[in-house]
Amino acid sequence: MKDSELVYSTGSGKICCGCGKPVTECVCKELARKTVVSGDGTVRVSRETKGRKGKGVTVVTGIPLAAAALEQLGKELRQRCGCGGTVKDGTIEIQGDKRDLLVEDLQARGYRVKRSGG
Repeated sequence: MKDSELVYSTGSGKICCGCGKPVTECVCKELARKTVVSGDGTVRVSRETKGRKGKGVTVVTGIPLAAAALEQLGKELRQRCGCGGTVKDGTIEIQGDKRDLLVEDLQARGYRVKRSGG
């Protein structure tokens, strides 16, 4: 913990711990909102084995969410599939071939979903 970290100032009120500016002028929130993936609005679900020694993973791309919300969605999808996975570079990777299950789940959440690749 830093001893010199400012958390409140009588002149400006609460201070953001991320950027060090007053909460009303915080740029961290702006950056979090701007991390939304831009695209055609279609979520694509595909299967890849490249670079994984032949082991397949299901890759979900194009979800228009901020980083924190994408992490939460990834966690929920992993629990739904009952397997491991990760969130990297705006994509969700789920271990194994779970395309059918993920397409159904994402459609139930209101996304327009396409199966891509084989």
